[in-house]
Amino acid sequence: MSADNSSNGSGAIKHTQVLIIGGGPTGLAAALYAARAELKPVLLTGMTLGGQAAITHIIENYPGFPDGLPGPELGELFKNQAERFGAQIVYDTATEVDFSSQPYRVTTYSGEYTADTVIIATGANPRYLGIPGEEKLTGRGVSYCGTCDGFFFKGKDVVVVGGGDSAMEEGAFLTRYADKVTVVHRRDELRASLILQKRAFDDPKIEFIWDTTIKEIEGDEEVKSVQLKNRITGETSTFDTDGVFIFIGHTPNTEMFTDVLELDESGYIVVNKFMETNIPGVYAAGEVADPHFRQVITSAGMGAAAAIQAVRYLQERQDQTA
Repeated sequence: MSADNSSNGSGAIKHTQVLIIGGGPTGLAAALYAARAELKPVLLTGMTLGGQAAITHIIENYPGFPDGLPGPELGELFKNQAERFGAQIVYDTATEVDFSSQPYRVTTYSGEYTADTVIIATGANPRYLGIPGEEKLTGRGVSYCGTCDGFFFKGKDVVVVGGGDSAMEEGAFLTRYADKVTVVHRRDELRASLILQKRAFDDPKIEFIWDTTIKEIEGDEEVKSVQLKNRITGETSTFDTDGVFIFIGHTPNTEMFTDVLELDESGYIVVNKFMETNIPGVYAAGEVADPHFRQVITSAGMGAAAAIQAVRYLQERQDQTA
């Protein structure tokens, strides 16, 4: 059964075989694959079409675009391609799910959907410092992904904020491009694994500023400096830098699925290699289930895989009732 868009009055329940929650690269790729299988999937975009990629100034590492392209433009291309094959893109946000029986129910701000399968692609958000200049200069020197943006800092000096594994891994990656990487950490020791600590301490391009927090990121059109404050002495200082990479963790958008799906200790949805959750017909893909890679291409691939599995699941159900 395809999406039923008939209206029985305000708040009418609509049914679709495939309902996708989340409008980033994961959800849009899932919508494309489900649409090409002629399932007319419904995709709920959430607050922002394109997800985290949509706030990326330029994406240079997505295959097929050798000159790179702005994140919002890539998201729009994803959307257009999915719609071309029959996906329905709905600018609405899911607020509640009920996976206790089939068809599954998903409540949104504007109504309610029932679905034979659900693909969760709600992503994860980087944890922010919440300081002046951070939001304004995101994409203009402030980044949350060294793998994505390191190339733009060839021959420059950058600051890395954090002391865990991600900070050390991304900091080491940034030394491929930057002349100097200065790690600013609020404690006097790192939380990263010992092998990553050793690599960082042995790297001549990496320096450390301990017991220190960043109070403000400064610059008009791009990052110029940061305001530092020593937590022990209270002393403040200005530190010149070309970029600020913030690695203080990610928060998966799984609040809606607490006590509904199996989550790991960090709140990510647990899936197997087929993107299957612990509930049959419910899939999760992209950063909501991936704390490791967090790339547009891997998220899109996971979305495609989830859609392929959803198609097979529906076909198996149909065969069983035939």
